[in-house]
Amino acid sequence: MALSSKYGKVDISKVGDDEPVFILRAQDKLAEAAIGMYRILAASHGSELARSLDREIETFRNWQGAKKLPD
Repeated sequence: MALSSKYGKVDISKVGDDEPVFILRAQDKLAEAAIGMYRILAASHGSELARSLDREIETFRNWQGAKKLPD
């Protein structure tokens, strides 16, 4: 179980019991931009993760649910 200050304990494999996590949800209007910024940072540090984040951004973009500002 990981630990989110907003959602409490969340079950995420390979994350320690008391490891803090920050969760972005597709309903969050700012999430897609935040992931894009993270992709830029990852790429600037030479991380291979940057490529896979394009898929994540596309998944968030294509989600059909209602979007709102974070609360």
